[in-house]
Amino acid sequence: MLAMYVAWWLVLACIQTWVLHHLELSWHNAIIDSLVSNGLLALACFAAIILYRYYQPGRSNRIYRLVFALSITILYSMTFKWIITYLLGADEYYADFLEKSMPIRSIISLLILTFLTITNWLLYNIEEQKEKEQRRNDAEQLVKEAELARLRQQLQPHFLFNSLNSISALAGTKPNEARKMIQQLSDFLRGTLKKDDQQTVSLHEEIEHLKLYLEIEKVRFGHRLQVDVSMECDNKDVSLPPLLLQPIVENAIKFGLYDTIEDITISISCHLENNYLNIQIKNPFDSDTQQANEGTGFGLSSVQRRLFLLYARNDLMTTEKKDGQFITSLKIPQIKK
Repeated sequence: MLAMYVAWWLVLACIQTWVLHHLELSWHNAIIDSLVSNGLLALACFAAIILYRYYQPGRSNRIYRLVFALSITILYSMTFKWIITYLLGADEYYADFLEKSMPIRSIISLLILTFLTITNWLLYNIEEQKEKEQRRNDAEQLVKEAELARLRQQLQPHFLFNSLNSISALAGTKPNEARKMIQQLSDFLRGTLKKDDQQTVSLHEEIEHLKLYLEIEKVRFGHRLQVDVSMECDNKDVSLPPLLLQPIVENAIKFGLYDTIEDITISISCHLENNYLNIQIKNPFDSDTQQANEGTGFGLSSVQRRLFLLYARNDLMTTEKKDGQFITSLKIPQIKK
């Protein structure tokens, strides 16, 4: 960078020398004039850059920038005239030329310093805007991460309370089943803690973790709960947010099993299409018992909210009731590696 500045300075000095010589100055006087004027102007620009590096006037003090440019121009003009008079003042023709050219020299230096000042101000404002944008993005990211963490944490107590109630009910009549359920619950919660810091997991990991949850629920409901999982893609090559399926399956169990004594089957199907992982979860649904079962809807709404926070889209989860089935459909964008 320094070499580039020096090269530009030499080019300007050569051009000015050639122009001054064609204005009938001798090569000697033209060279000295060019070197002194360009050297002092370079020092003036450097001084302005140093000044703005350590002090940036606020928006209400922007006039100070023009005052600085004018002050440095006056200092440059006085210093140049004193030095060049000392060096070449004995030449009457050059002394007369100097007096006539000083207003033009001062105006040119003022324009250069003003341009430098405006450029510095624009660059400073661009940098300031970038920093503000970065701070705003960081703050939004922290808020988003905090909300995602809160959503995940709010899901666990609901499931945990149900599991503990089931363990309590089994402890007296089926202690072996209670111990098994405690171990499964421990494995499930341990896996949950490991996933808290992950933004995405493979479909294989999510399904394996979901199976732990379903094993716990099968202890509660026995043979009445059946789950059919159908994979039409390589579940190790696709990914999704962790712990996304559990609240949906929990919702399916709640509306499918709570008001019936019959066996039910919850179907989970996955396939990859147009760079989206498509997941469907189906459970039997009886509209006559909907009002009795209806809760806060937190499980599905939390999934919808998580998907919006992660992908900024509201169309990635849909639900419908069809032929006695409640169907929850997910579309998870896949980022190409």
